[in-house]
Amino acid sequence: MGVELAHHFNGEVQEMEDVNFSDSELVYHVRDALISVQSGDSDSYHQLVGVMHHSQRLAPDEVALLVTSLKALSGAVSYIDNVHHDSLLNSIFGMSMWNYGPDVMDALLELIISLAASNGKYIDSCLDMLVGNFMPPMYFVDALKQPRGQKKKEQVLSRVHTALEDIATLVPMAALRLSSIVVHRMPTTFFKKSLEKDRLKYRTEIYMENMLRLESGSIREFVGSRMLMAVVDMLIELDVSIGWDDILRDDSCKGIFAIELEDMDDIAAGDDDGDEEIDNGELPATLSQRSLGKNIVADLLDSMMVQVFEHLEFCANNKRLSEVFETLLDSFMLTILDTYKSKFAQFVMFYACALDPENCGVKFATMLVDRFVFGDNPLTRMSAVAYLASYLARAKFLSTAFVASMLKRLVDWCLEYCKTQDGDVNPKAHRVFYSGCQAIMYVLCFCMRSIVDVPWLKSQLLLMPIERILKHKLGPLKVCLPSIVEEFLKQAKAARLFTPSETFMFEDLLESDFSRDFGGLERLDMFFPFDPCLLKKSDRNFIRPNFVYWKHVRTSYGSDDEDSSDEDINEDFVTMNEDNFMEEGMARSPDEQHLDLDEFDHAMNKMSITPKNGLNYRFGGDKMQMPSRIRPSMSPESL
Repeated sequence: MGVELAHHFNGEVQEMEDVNFSDSELVYHVRDALISVQSGDSDSYHQLVGVMHHSQRLAPDEVALLVTSLKALSGAVSYIDNVHHDSLLNSIFGMSMWNYGPDVMDALLELIISLAASNGKYIDSCLDMLVGNFMPPMYFVDALKQPRGQKKKEQVLSRVHTALEDIATLVPMAALRLSSIVVHRMPTTFFKKSLEKDRLKYRTEIYMENMLRLESGSIREFVGSRMLMAVVDMLIELDVSIGWDDILRDDSCKGIFAIELEDMDDIAAGDDDGDEEIDNGELPATLSQRSLGKNIVADLLDSMMVQVFEHLEFCANNKRLSEVFETLLDSFMLTILDTYKSKFAQFVMFYACALDPENCGVKFATMLVDRFVFGDNPLTRMSAVAYLASYLARAKFLSTAFVASMLKRLVDWCLEYCKTQDGDVNPKAHRVFYSGCQAIMYVLCFCMRSIVDVPWLKSQLLLMPIERILKHKLGPLKVCLPSIVEEFLKQAKAARLFTPSETFMFEDLLESDFSRDFGGLERLDMFFPFDPCLLKKSDRNFIRPNFVYWKHVRTSYGSDDEDSSDEDINEDFVTMNEDNFMEEGMARSPDEQHLDLDEFDHAMNKMSITPKNGLNYRFGGDKMQMPSRIRPSMSPESL
């Protein structure tokens, strides 16, 4: 029926073209077709609707007809009524620009802009139609991998964003409506079982590209902050949908999964065995084909994180990073900080800080320490100090002096807390205090050597009342994670920070009953949010150059040309178990100081994710080896 009606309408237009009707006369003809509907004569109107249904593989005369009809409608928008012309409006708003060439796209967008400017009741529909064209139809996705597909993509998206900007200029309130529509139309990310998952993944990436394009476009004043916060929300949604079961095998030790770098002999043995999990080209070992089953969500998250990192670089190059960072900081406080299942999204903040350490980097740390010191909610305060400790320890771009200043703030708060307390060990009642103490020790495990190597910073560190805090009756050394306590005491002894007055027997524990108690259900005792990033593209190209791995940390008991502590230090700590040093967060062995990227990937791909309880088995006999990657920051049970 539509083809037949279109044929009749085509004949009418052809007759008019043969006698050289002006544009205004064509408008009159279309106007009459619109008006006639109200008098009961709808033949011309239905013919016009039929023309709008032309989409794929149009002949040149059909293209000319469609362009002519769209332009004529643009001149007659004041006669379009949403009640009498509902079918026409549905046809117009249902048109996909991806199906047409430049001429039709331009005529269609002219009509959409005219509709939006003519009557406020059409604004949402016009905006929704344009946002709907952010993503190509499913059948077109594969073509985007070819040069012609990329050309088509730019033709469509450049016109869509120009139209959005034009509408926002003509109707200022439209910009405010646009944000809600974009957020509402955000694609769902739960498509693990979809047969079209690869195409859906690509469409989602394109949608995010458009959101970031709006954030940096000419109407960013009205939509930029909302777009950026919505992007972070998308990352969080993907992040938390990747459970620990997707990342790790079902082996456990006291409810916690251990990930360690095997010694080089074990790596060589694995290579000889032809382990298929090594270097699969997709994800690191912990996110390998074997453990994730080619997890499409992890792959999508990795790609989207890369998009955000590149956008941050673009903002930095255009002197907009400070502006964007304020929005990211607000988003972090609202969504990421208290999302204890977050494993990757927080690295957006990390990379933004890396691009501007003196401003963004300092501001982020200051915000975290302020939230810990002055906050009200205990869980939020514990989360903030966990982020602060992990950030100070891992951020290669922060100066040692700044790290020391942040440590002093933590020490000052803990000291004041001690002055008001006269009780004994109570993990639940004093959990904020214990989290602060653990943060101090954790940062010093990474940074003690760099601090004591600078005389004036060493003097500051020696003046900090750390010993007084840790020897308080509240017993933080008994409550905090044994592995952190043990490594800290070893370095403190070597640096002559203070001498432990009692011997701690941790009995090969990865955690203690006390640490479980103060960590609570969220296991904030084991929350190290900036553990090494397991998303390969994000890590390799953006995070790694700015990241401190435990492998490269110079400890206070080590030396530049030795890979282990001195004999006298070992003897001083013979009563301590030496197989727990910083498993929860220390991710590097001191003996391997330099690896190029390929060697590093090879080492990462040999991480063992099975628990190893014996001292000799875990560390390869007498020679001790630190884990190269920290295990996940939380226990699966808490998730």
